[in-house]
Amino acid sequence: MPPPPAETMPAAEEETHRFPCEQCGADYSYDPAAGTLTCGHCGHSESIRSGPWKGTALQELDFRTAAADRLPEAEIEVTRVSTCPNCAAQVEFDPDTHAKECPFCATPVVTGTGESRHIKPKGVLPFAIPERAAHKAMTDWLGGLWFAPSGLREYARKGRRMQGIYVSYWTYDAQTRSRYSGQRGTVYYVTETYQQDGETRTRRVSKVRWTPVSGRVQRFFDDVLVLASNSLPKRYTEALEPWDLSQLEPYQPQYLAGFRAEAYTVDLETGFAEAGQKMDRVIERDVRFDIGGDRQRIGNIDTQVSEVTFKHILLPVWLAAYKYRGKTYRFVINGQSGRVQGERPYSAVKIAAAALAAAIVIAAIAYFAGQQ
Repeated sequence: MPPPPAETMPAAEEETHRFPCEQCGADYSYDPAAGTLTCGHCGHSESIRSGPWKGTALQELDFRTAAADRLPEAEIEVTRVSTCPNCAAQVEFDPDTHAKECPFCATPVVTGTGESRHIKPKGVLPFAIPERAAHKAMTDWLGGLWFAPSGLREYARKGRRMQGIYVSYWTYDAQTRSRYSGQRGTVYYVTETYQQDGETRTRRVSKVRWTPVSGRVQRFFDDVLVLASNSLPKRYTEALEPWDLSQLEPYQPQYLAGFRAEAYTVDLETGFAEAGQKMDRVIERDVRFDIGGDRQRIGNIDTQVSEVTFKHILLPVWLAAYKYRGKTYRFVINGQSGRVQGERPYSAVKIAAAALAAAIVIAAIAYFAGQQ
């Protein structure tokens, strides 16, 4: 499925969001446990739905309109981001932050260096796992690792804060109609005779009779999910799945209060190309089912794609990154389900000690066996 022409966007105003407490004027943060905006200074809370901020509907946007650079200006926003010089992550910072550590790779970053102009999010999956629960999940995961360096567990025990990041994803909807040609294989059996040890014997052998076939299949794809970030290895983000997208809320910036958001670095067309590959695999499965029989051969599939829509959505990830002997290691936790994935170093000392202990045990067994 070839992507449409590259998009170019018109100018848009920079957007900033601040949510002052009604009682004391300090900033609210989104509380995953309560699902409210909560003031860290006086404890006052505010329901997101009853606040003065209005969210937009959880609606799809037309893909070809966006690809032709004809999206309404209201669908575009500009945010202040800092680009990490090491991993190229583009992370939004609040206006009062001027120097931070990249949450993806722990590299020092100076903020205020650029703007990101992008399609506004349409949906957000709010954090459901509080930081304390995320930290416990990470500590439990580290505790189960064999041959991990002591410094790694010390890192967890120190209770270093984790970063709550909203990671950008694309979702695509599409209607597909496919014509195919191929062959249906029907298994049948024949009896063959053969010679063995001077005797004539028989055996049952399977054969396949192939019949030319052609047909059509169609499928509507709903919310094909594609990661819109290059900052995290895909093997980790894919391992965080599944996401329950039925819990998506219409985007409201107050869900981001107290958290950070990464601007997307995979553009809309590139994301659609990846979504097309996922759709192709499902269509191939549909074709094999439609061919039927015992075996299938697919000669050609011609797919027409229409009614393509998309959403830019934000999914919650708790993230911790640290450097051990010059190399960056990252832990990621699904902010909805608590599923943990991560990179881990190995302790050469512990591995050598274990190997030595095993060698001693084997030698002892061999010694006593030789005495008997």
